Amino acid sequence: MRILWIKTELLHPVDKGGKIRTYQMLRALARQHHVTYLCLDDGGAANDALARSRDYAQETVVVPFIPPAKGSPGFYGALIANLLSTLPYAVTRYRSGALQAQVSRLAPAADLVVCDFLTPAINVVNHVQSRAVLFQHNVEAMIWKRHASVAQNVLRRAYMTLQWKRMKRFEAAACRQFAHVVAVSASDAQRFRDEYGVKSVSDVSTGVDLDYFSPTPGTQRHDSELVFVGSMDWMPNDEGIRWFAAEVFALVLQRVPGAKLTVVGRFPSATLLRLAEKLPAIEVTGTVPDVRPYLERATLSIVPLRIGGGTRLKIYEAMALGTPIISTTIGAEGLPVLDGEHLRLADSPAAQAEAIVDLLQRPAEARRLADNARVYVKKHCSWDAIATQFISQCQAASRAAGTNSYKE
Repeated sequence: MRILWIKTELLHPVDKGGKIRTYQMLRALARQHHVTYLCLDDGGAANDALARSRDYAQETVVVPFIPPAKGSPGFYGALIANLLSTLPYAVTRYRSGALQAQVSRLAPAADLVVCDFLTPAINVVNHVQSRAVLFQHNVEAMIWKRHASVAQNVLRRAYMTLQWKRMKRFEAAACRQFAHVVAVSASDAQRFRDEYGVKSVSDVSTGVDLDYFSPTPGTQRHDSELVFVGSMDWMPNDEGIRWFAAEVFALVLQRVPGAKLTVVGRFPSATLLRLAEKLPAIEVTGTVPDVRPYLERATLSIVPLRIGGGTRLKIYEAMALGTPIISTTIGAEGLPVLDGEHLRLADSPAAQAEAIVDLLQRPAEARRLADNARVYVKKHCSWDAIATQFISQCQAASRAAGTNSYKE
């Protein structure tokens, strides 16, 4: 099968959830199919990103793209200009006539066209959408709605509300225009059906590289160390860990004075760094070459998200390494894991702190959860199995529609 895969960026460095999901999926697909990877390139990728695209595609077509840098006068000018638009800025930012032209040129030769995530969809013209798959990493409008719900500043709340409403209209229309939508979870797929009226939708859960995320024999866990792993330039991660540090960790320290929190991930915010300066028990690493040592040395992995959606790779990676997990309900939303069986779920500051202290004081219970979780991911979550599901669902959607959009 010839696959045309459309995305807004080259994948290296593979350093955040959406990139990891795409990279691992494509690596598995490219072993059996011919992949043409079409993307924008804003110059922010690694110097060897184009050469390393051979890891996941037989052919790579790059479209140069220079949007205004965040924080620049051009960036703020674009935000102001977007106030007059009916579309969300997070989508219009990636509009590219050159990418549209490449999509139209390459799509006719493809057996399967995949638009990877919502942002490049603005460049996939209607006659291509009607035979293409929209590969969704989350329900994007839901994230913007949650941003609005937790915003403290009145102007920020108003802006987030505006962007949420625009995103919902755009996302609903896009999902209905594509031939098929693949969601990241059954709950996301149900939202697409119920809220957007999408008729052809399926779900493929996330996966984990079980060879890479394999426990190192003899590794010793530090006493009472919590770890959070995630790209800190993604707003839900930043908001979640700042909330945790301010509202939950203080309660933990009252009962476990020696507890430590390590925040691992690229581009931490200035606010988070200032918070860590005031609290010696918090360490912020910034970018690290390998997250595994931090997950393996920690007593518990925390996922205190109040906004996010999507891949939740951080949970599967911790599960694969045998690190016990405490998450909010939103943090584990859509994953087929059970509270009290594979991890602990708690939402309020008091409940989170109580769950953390309980597992710190009952290591046998923490070990039971971790062992159950590792057995689960080993059985269900390899990337080869996930990629096979993806192709099967695309082909089934094609047969159901009575078309030959996705040839076998």
